[in-house]
Amino acid sequence: MTRIVEENSENHAPEHSAPPHSTAVSADVSAARVSAGLPSPLPAAGTGLPAHLQDLTDRARTYVEAASSANTRKAYASDWKHFAAWCRRQNLPPLPPDPQVVGLYITACASGTAERGMKPNTVSTIERRLAAIGWNCAQRGMPLDRKDRAIATVMAGIRNKHAAPPRQKEAILPEDLIAMLETLDRGSLRGMRDRAMLLIGFAGGLRRSEITGLDLGRDQTEDSSGWIEILDKGLLVTLRGKTGWREVEIGRGSSDATCPVVAIETWIKFAKIAKGPLFRRVTGQGKNVGPDRLNDQEVARLVKKAALAAGIRGDLPEIERGLKFSGHSLRAGLASSAEVDERYVQKQLGHASAEMTRRYQRRRDRFRVNLTRASGL
Repeated sequence: MTRIVEENSENHAPEHSAPPHSTAVSADVSAARVSAGLPSPLPAAGTGLPAHLQDLTDRARTYVEAASSANTRKAYASDWKHFAAWCRRQNLPPLPPDPQVVGLYITACASGTAERGMKPNTVSTIERRLAAIGWNCAQRGMPLDRKDRAIATVMAGIRNKHAAPPRQKEAILPEDLIAMLETLDRGSLRGMRDRAMLLIGFAGGLRRSEITGLDLGRDQTEDSSGWIEILDKGLLVTLRGKTGWREVEIGRGSSDATCPVVAIETWIKFAKIAKGPLFRRVTGQGKNVGPDRLNDQEVARLVKKAALAAGIRGDLPEIERGLKFSGHSLRAGLASSAEVDERYVQKQLGHASAEMTRRYQRRRDRFRVNLTRASGL
C-alpha cells in the first residue's frame, strides 16, 4: 500500500493530463465519461454501425437497463461519481482500475477522509461502493480484481475493526398493524389506499418497491414489477424479483376489517381503477386518483406515520421511535408473527435461504428453547 503513495508523484500525471497508461485507453476514457452516470457495454450512438444494426443496438440498450433496478443504477452512479471525484482530488486516474488506488479509496471512506466534513462510512456502505466500482469498471471493459490483496486485505481489516451488528427496523406485529389501521380514515380515498397498502405489504411480506410496482393486470405498464389476480380464496401476486419471477399467495382474512383482499377490492372499486398501476397518488384534496404510480418512498412514510399515530413503542422518545419503522417493518412483522413452518415464510418473502428469513424474525423464537433449563440448571 505504501508503493502507490511513493510513486504517486512519478507515475501519475496532474488532473488535466491524460492518465499514463495506454493511448487507446486514454482516447476512449475521457473525463466526461469517467464522471458520467452508468456506462453501457454497447456502442454509443453515431459510432459508425450499419443502419440495420442501429435498431438492435437501441433494443439491446433497453435490456442493459433492465438488467438492474432503477434504485441499483442510481446508487451505482452516485458511488462511481464519489470515487471519480476522490481520484481527481488525489491526482489519481480512476481508469484503468488499480487495486491499490481502490484500496486507498476504501481506506479513506472508512476513516472519514474521503471528502471534507464527511463521517466515516459504515461497512455496508463501503461494500456497496466497492461493488459499484467493480460494476462500472466491468461495464467499461476494464475488470477490477477485487481479490487483489490491496483490496481484499484492507476490506477484511475494515470489517474486523468497524463492523457492527445490523440496526434492524422494528417489526410491525398483528396487534400493531390493527392499531395502525385504526388511525386511517376509512371514508376517504387516501385512507382506503393506505389501508390496502399496509395489509397487502404485511400479508404478502412485500418490499415497498414490490407494493408500488404492482399493476391491476399482466403486461399493462412498462415499469411494472408484477400484477395481481383476485380469486375466490385470496389474492395471487406475481412478482419479478432479483432471482426471477415468483408467486405470492395472500389468503383472505378472518374478518373484512383486517382482510387484505377486501381492502384491495374496496380501493379498486372506489378509486375506479380499470388498468395500470394499482397504487396511485390521490389528488384534488383527496377526491381524485391520478394516473401515475406511487413512489415507493411513500410506503416507508406511511408505515412510519401510522406507527407513530398508533403509539407503537410509546416507551421511546418520538425521534427514536421515528427511526424504528420503515417499509421493511411489514416484512419483518410477517416473518416474526406467522405461526407456520419456516419454509412457508421463506417462500412468501422470496428468500433463497432459511438463514436470510431468520434475520427478519425479531421475536418469534426468542427464548422458546431454553437450553439452560434443558441442561438441568
